[in-house]
Amino acid sequence: MIYLLLFYEFFKVGLFAIGGGLVTVPFLFDLAEVYPWFTAQDLADMIAISESTPGPLGVNMATYAGFKAAGVGGAAVATLGLVSPSVIIIMLISKLLGKFRNNIWVESVLSGIRPAVIALILFAGWEVAKLAVINWQTFAMFVLFWTAIHFYKKSPIFYIILSAIIGIVFKL
Repeated sequence: MIYLLLFYEFFKVGLFAIGGGLVTVPFLFDLAEVYPWFTAQDLADMIAISESTPGPLGVNMATYAGFKAAGVGGAAVATLGLVSPSVIIIMLISKLLGKFRNNIWVESVLSGIRPAVIALILFAGWEVAKLAVINWQTFAMFVLFWTAIHFYKKSPIFYIILSAIIGIVFKL
């Protein structure tokens, strides 16, 4: 039963996570409130880990939650649930997009979805910020990195490594 529940819940997340990994975050916060698979703090930690390791955030989180809920089998089932909608949708789109690319209805749907995706990403950022910016030191780091990223276009790897070093040195 747990496998079916994991597949179902993560299939729903994968089905509506239009726009990438960060769009899964609001859905994952909802799951954290309903099931004991992970906490909001686990999610914040997983976001930090996922952004510094290979693989998409949603897949990493599904694997983590599935493993916590039901071991290796749960990890596989939750991950399969999350990626299945994307595989199905991409297969359908590859068959149909060329045919309907200039269709006014398709363009209208895509134009309507884009602002919602941006709102979901901003919501995810806000929720993670509430968990990550917990004192004046982490707020100062946030401002410093926001400014540095805005003005100095370096590789994200540089900023991840630098932030990890700062966290170790200052015991954040």
